[in-house]
Amino acid sequence: MTERLLVVGGDAAGMSAATAARRREDGLEVLVLERGPYTSYSACGIPYYLGGTVEDSDRLIARSPEEFRSAGIDVRTRCEAVGLDLAARTVTVRDHAARRESSEGFDRLVVATGAEAVAPPVPGADAVEAVRTIDAAERFASRLERESAGAAVVIGASYLGLEMAEALVQRGLDVTLVDQADQVMGTLDADMAHHVQQAAEGVGVKVLLSCEVQEIRVDPRSAGGSVLTSEGELPADEVVLSTGVRPAVAVMAAAGLEVGESGALAVDDHQRCPGHDGVFAAGDCAESRHRLLDRQVNIQLGTHANKQGRIAGVNVTGGDLTFPGVIGTAASKICRYEIARTGLSETEAQMAGIDVVAAGIRDRTRAGYFPGAGPIWVKLVAHARDGRLLGGQIVGVEGAAKRIDVLATAIWAEMNVQELELLDLSYAPPFSGVYDPLLIAARQTAKAVSR
Repeated sequence: MTERLLVVGGDAAGMSAATAARRREDGLEVLVLERGPYTSYSACGIPYYLGGTVEDSDRLIARSPEEFRSAGIDVRTRCEAVGLDLAARTVTVRDHAARRESSEGFDRLVVATGAEAVAPPVPGADAVEAVRTIDAAERFASRLERESAGAAVVIGASYLGLEMAEALVQRGLDVTLVDQADQVMGTLDADMAHHVQQAAEGVGVKVLLSCEVQEIRVDPRSAGGSVLTSEGELPADEVVLSTGVRPAVAVMAAAGLEVGESGALAVDDHQRCPGHDGVFAAGDCAESRHRLLDRQVNIQLGTHANKQGRIAGVNVTGGDLTFPGVIGTAASKICRYEIARTGLSETEAQMAGIDVVAAGIRDRTRAGYFPGAGPIWVKLVAHARDGRLLGGQIVGVEGAAKRIDVLATAIWAEMNVQELELLDLSYAPPFSGVYDPLLIAARQTAKAVSR
């Protein structure tokens, strides 16, 4: 008798799981439910599409539903799982196109429901559609072209909020970025975030920090509106929310799947949901073990989602792969600067009660005499006792960000800054000075350790 694998969610984790399972078990029926119209798309590319760097939204789609269907995977778009019965092994499916509900059975299950935007708790916020999917971005772009918006307010100075603010400036809008925190990009330490704020302001973004949003007064059907804040009323033909996301687990939690302290579904290192045979979870809706903090966290990145999805797809078909954990490596580009971070920031380490030292340096991305050389700031965080590298942050012009991968590898391998200082890194004038900025930063951090 043919068994059925049901995958709930058709983006990175879900389609990675479905593809891996389909390749490993020829006789397995694989059904994927995706509430939107697209599969396997790059949400990270949405700001670049809206800003005009990527001209066509189709470029953000890695594989279409039709391509997966031709590979033997039954993909049903605009179909949302609204109920789950683990005992009966059934899912209640709402078909948004047909406007009806039905029940689908399964033998094995992979939950890859992703994350959902969290609107600020102020009047009017519910009227603003989060621009987190390709179809939402297409609607937003069409509205911008149709209504010739002049002013926009972006609420939330996360990396996505900063990227969206830049994209709207590129489209010719007057943009104000608002956040109740006292710095932009809270995943960085304040001294590093300062450079990012300067870059945003340098292209014309007005940044208001320690500013509370009190009401959003916009009509999504027409231009013209405002955002009422503690700093006054801001004109807003368009409003973009970047106030955080949470794992989309309500349906699964109601069915009895365990939710961890992070708010995401609890899983073991094989992506199995504890207490439920044949049920796995992966991606933004699932927890991951933080290798430095040694606790479960929810870090929502496509890199983790693809890896966890593949592991879930292999293991749901009898494999034995483990997910080794995360350290929070991420990169972005905000205006003229590339930004990257890995491991723990100084603030995060202190909050975790870890005794650390930190040092930061400013250098050049290339040899000083070479055309295109520009500033790069590197900050390292190390254990105060033995100098073990615990974190790194980089801000700089082109060529800065990918250096973070050296730091991520060093953290993963549990290197100390004394070893990093003498690491055999490449050199040529187009890429760095004789001493790479990472080596200089490691030397300064090593001095702090030895004091």
